[in-house]
Amino acid sequence: MPYALCEVLFMGRTVLPFSQVLEQEVQEWRKFRRGLRKEDQQFLDRLFEKARLHVQAGVYASRPWPFETILISILLEHEKALLELRSKLKELKEMKEMKEMKEK
Repeated sequence: MPYALCEVLFMGRTVLPFSQVLEQEVQEWRKFRRGLRKEDQQFLDRLFEKARLHVQAGVYASRPWPFETILISILLEHEKALLELRSKLKELKEMKEMKEMKEK
């Protein structure tokens, strides 16, 4: 976490808006991103995009370590995607079973 952010959170000053905190985190990961292969950079960008979907929840959470909120936001979006994929997979399996039963 950037020193300035720690100072803001723990020295009694006004807390930055979560959207700004999120952008600071993105900037803090800039060097890491540059070290990734090109194809992986887009995935890191997508992870932060997922976190941006939950900025309002981050405001309400007001956690001392904002990166926790960012990670939970990303995990939440991954969980939603997994549930959707499982549902589609179940539907495909059922369709396959019905087709096999008809062929018998």
